[in-house]
Amino acid sequence: MKTLDIDAVHAFVMVADLKSFTRAAEAIDSTQSAVSLKIKRLEDTLGRRLLERTPRRVQLSAEGSVFLASARNLVAAHQGAIGSFDVPRRRLVLGISHHIVGAELPILLKYLKTAHPNLIVELRVSTSRGVLDAFDQGDIEGAIVLRHDNRRLDGEVLFQEGFGWMASRDFVHQQGLPLHLATQAERCSVRSMAITALGEADIPWTEVFVGGGVMTIGAAVSAGLAVAVMSRRVAPEGLIDVGPQLGLPALPLREVVLHSSASSEQSRTVLATLAAALRSTAL
Repeated sequence: MKTLDIDAVHAFVMVADLKSFTRAAEAIDSTQSAVSLKIKRLEDTLGRRLLERTPRRVQLSAEGSVFLASARNLVAAHQGAIGSFDVPRRRLVLGISHHIVGAELPILLKYLKTAHPNLIVELRVSTSRGVLDAFDQGDIEGAIVLRHDNRRLDGEVLFQEGFGWMASRDFVHQQGLPLHLATQAERCSVRSMAITALGEADIPWTEVFVGGGVMTIGAAVSAGLAVAVMSRRVAPEGLIDVGPQLGLPALPLREVVLHSSASSEQSRTVLATLAAALRSTAL
């Protein structure tokens, strides 16, 4: 009877989800070589090739796709067995900019639950300024924000975020009239980025919708009301960057940065898992 190494199965699930040996290694606090070795041994045990490696991305093989659901169930059953004992539950209070997370938020939370089943996540979503204020006041242990200025030059840079002038495919801009813009309320740094770029390009604009978060702005843009500066990575499905066709100015990149004051090893590991999962969405 074949016996499967639960750590190897867990590593396989993480690689399948994150589509990267490097990101999976970060998420489970291991090394890329160790993860590769675990999965190689798992494949040898099963006598099946589970993953297809390419220079840019890792993909499931046909047999890997078949095995994935059972692998998830096995990992969940193992964690449930461990959790049947009196395991202390850890709470992590985390802040994240609403410009950084979009439709992939459920996936990120799933990664955390898979890797840390006894974790209670208290997630606060706000502007980067608001998240940094909470972090500086000691209200949260981790902050994932966009770096817009020199307020804080510390932290771990996760990746660079690109922005576009996002609009629905049926949005019509009438030549000679001000550009219809959907924005956050004032003090939003992405809003400032948009109006500064338009001002420097001498492009007239008018604010036709003010949202209370990226989801509301995305809804207004999807409805064809306006153009909005949004991260291309988190913009709702179906939106396109109309900047080139409307002659709108190029927008700067912004660094996505993780700030941490976590004192416990478990909290640091959790933040590393989240950072790896978030990086995977930028591939």
